[in-house]
Amino acid sequence: MYVTDDMIEAMVRKYGRPKLREFRFEVTRKEQDRIRSSQKDGRNHDATLYICKDEQVVVIAKPFYPPGMYRAPSGGLRPGESFEAGIRREMLEETGCEATLKRFLLQTSVHFRHDDDDLFWRSFVFLADYARGDFNHTDHDEIREVKLADWSEFDVFGRMMRSLDIGGLRYRAALHEAVVEALNDENDV
Repeated sequence: MYVTDDMIEAMVRKYGRPKLREFRFEVTRKEQDRIRSSQKDGRNHDATLYICKDEQVVVIAKPFYPPGMYRAPSGGLRPGESFEAGIRREMLEETGCEATLKRFLLQTSVHFRHDDDDLFWRSFVFLADYARGDFNHTDHDEIREVKLADWSEFDVFGRMMRSLDIGGLRYRAALHEAVVEALNDENDV
């Protein structure tokens, strides 16, 4: 396993206990196969960061996203890599910046289902502060664009994601709503 219970508990001790959420989304066979192909060596996770800079959030666009659609950056840990090391590497690759972890906000369990085939996924969501960097990302296969967005823009991003009827994008829209709910509970937004 890439992410163990001990690794999660270490992050809880450092950054607080996250809210737990469970999601279920129907997906096409093609989409489920794409998700499954990312599960090399049993990987079933991503670490997602909401990086705040001057009242805005760092967002990314994947190459297939339509113009105007963005989301918070995320990436997977490598076998044997700590959360901090994996997050640092992924954020440099995807955003071209470094971030300081502030709080462990959310841990999700997600079931992507096609017919009777259920695929399990987890997201570990952190709130972070921008530390430094020029937004010149290096992972041009995965990321088309990096920019800053206002929190209010996520409503537009979410509507766009839901309009495409892609289970993974519907999940990203729901994930953001859960993040905003968690932050509102703490009066941080």
